[in-house]
Amino acid sequence: MRFDAQTLYELLPALYRIRDAERDHRLRALIEVIAEQVGVVEENIEQLHDDLFIETAAEWVVPYIGDLVGNRTLHGVEKVVSRRADVANTIGYRRRKGTAAVLEQLARDVSGWDARVVEYFQLLAWTQYMNHVRPESWYAPNLRRWEPLERLNGAFDSLAHTVDVRRIASGEGRYNIPNIGIFLWRLGAYPLTDTPAVAVDDRRFMLSPLGNDTPLFNRPQTEDEITHLAEPINVPEAISRRVLDANLAAYYGRDLSIVIRADGADVPIAEVEACNLADAGGGAWAHHPENLVAIDPVLGRVAFPLNQPPPTTVEARFHYGFSADTGGGEYERAASFEREIQPVDEITAPALIQDSAAALTAGGAVQINDSARYVETPAIQVDAGRRLEIRAANEHRPTLELAGNLDISGGADSEVNLNGLLITGGRLRVMAAGGNALRLLRLRHCTLVPGRGLTTRGMPTNSGAPSLIVRARNVVVEIEDCIIGALRVMPDSEVRIRNSIVDANEPDQVAFAGIDGDGAGGRLQIENSTVIGKVHTALMELASNTIFMARLGEGDSWTAPVRAERKQQGCVRYSYVPPGSRVPRRYRCQPSLAIRMAIDEAKKKNPTLDEIEEARIANALRLSLQPRLAGRRYGAPDYGQLAPSCPVEIRTGADDEAEMGAFHKLFQPQREANIRIRLDEYLRLGLEAGIFHAT
Repeated sequence: MRFDAQTLYELLPALYRIRDAERDHRLRALIEVIAEQVGVVEENIEQLHDDLFIETAAEWVVPYIGDLVGNRTLHGVEKVVSRRADVANTIGYRRRKGTAAVLEQLARDVSGWDARVVEYFQLLAWTQYMNHVRPESWYAPNLRRWEPLERLNGAFDSLAHTVDVRRIASGEGRYNIPNIGIFLWRLGAYPLTDTPAVAVDDRRFMLSPLGNDTPLFNRPQTEDEITHLAEPINVPEAISRRVLDANLAAYYGRDLSIVIRADGADVPIAEVEACNLADAGGGAWAHHPENLVAIDPVLGRVAFPLNQPPPTTVEARFHYGFSADTGGGEYERAASFEREIQPVDEITAPALIQDSAAALTAGGAVQINDSARYVETPAIQVDAGRRLEIRAANEHRPTLELAGNLDISGGADSEVNLNGLLITGGRLRVMAAGGNALRLLRLRHCTLVPGRGLTTRGMPTNSGAPSLIVRARNVVVEIEDCIIGALRVMPDSEVRIRNSIVDANEPDQVAFAGIDGDGAGGRLQIENSTVIGKVHTALMELASNTIFMARLGEGDSWTAPVRAERKQQGCVRYSYVPPGSRVPRRYRCQPSLAIRMAIDEAKKKNPTLDEIEEARIANALRLSLQPRLAGRRYGAPDYGQLAPSCPVEIRTGADDEAEMGAFHKLFQPQREANIRIRLDEYLRLGLEAGIFHAT
């Protein structure tokens, strides 16, 4: 029974209710207060029952249930991985302890990454014994079979190898009797739904909304049984041409990885083929189909047949690879919306953002309910003391293609929020309006394409060009979970950056500076971010867990790659700061920390260490201890991700021993450590495991 206020009130005798009505319902008001507290007690009782079961228990109860079944505590990465699955499957793990299927499931549950376990003794080449023939273990592969050759040395390798006696735990050895390999997919497959393709001509199209080549990724299919080892269809990996051709039905379809829509209808699978659509010179592609719609999953290209009329509109649903929920996308963003902003004007293409924004100068929200392309250059203005938000609806990612500058202005104490937008072709400018300026510009989950746009090959169209210019004074710019190009900011404004990538395309280009690109920019606070390019700020109030990838170019007029005019204020902590930088007081920053520790260690061994030897140690560390990214160009699946060869001082150098940079929030070192903790418990005696990054 639910004891709501009305139910409790009706339990009273009618006489009391009549008298209460004569006295302005004072008794009803008391009953409402009592009912509210009864509701709290009811909810608590229900939760106490739910807390008995791992599936419904509150998050804080999970460790206690884990303690009851002897589940060992792992590194706390609850922000990205819940312990619930690990605790829930503990008994099932132990029943199958030592098997490859359990190790694979463990790796998924404690890291949140898709995984595949390989028992390398099964891939050893054998001298055949007639009583135990293994015809698949030949020393020479069958060159007529394309798929085993394509998957050579990967997670799904099925070819036989000679023995490798190096230790697998170091990441060097693989093929040996006691070796177990655990492959992890750090990239996720992110969908784009019914997004317009970019036309090359009336029959050829690029699937990427930016018109660049992009590999298409598989949408992982869920494994239903713990005994099942992952197959290629179960992991988020790039789809090759041959794989798509051989397994078209497994990848093409509305609920699968790829589907093409022409003139509002899905192209049937019987009319689709996989092809090589690479450039063949002179603007031509290597193949143009006669009868079927051709898809190139390696380049993300589509060509329509010559013997049919060209389509009027082409849309696609596909998946692309990326590391994290950053820069906008069809992932969960509802918590980042400004819910109190009203009214909300919901639009879809072909409506114009400008029309809705112009009607909401007194405040409100423009919500874009699709992932379409909006080709316009709106001007955003908001009245004094008002707030305006332009956002993509949750799990949508529209593209705003600018032909010029998107000017943003507002009266005193006004605010503009942009959320979930992919902006290309132009730049944002914050302008003063009638002597007044915007108080706050907030960017969340947005991408302002570095270099303003991409060529077909994925190169920036305007390398080093700024994406955001703040020409107004006393403006606060907040950038969170964004990918953005270079910034130019007035000295008396302020920029706060978190969990983002600021990319000037090259380390010797200017990522942050004043309006002229040379003088000092506004005050800067930056946390958990990656900056590619030089920085010149009036005051670096805080830099934490941040990578500054900057260097001086040949004949550069700058005196330092990262420079703050006021060194007496501010702090730089747990960050990579390139040698020669002029910044406020540093705390445990690289490479200066490693240099100091190496020199101190050398002095313990040799108290008479001279300055020449100290300089040699310092120079060697400056050269070796530099951040290395797996992908440097925006649009690449591994863009901004630290490479496995990146020095451990950077990969685990943040204040919580996670990695420095924009993907600090993924806690990747802790995820790997959790896998190793579980391996100690579940790996069979005599075996040794190594962890490999498939992506």
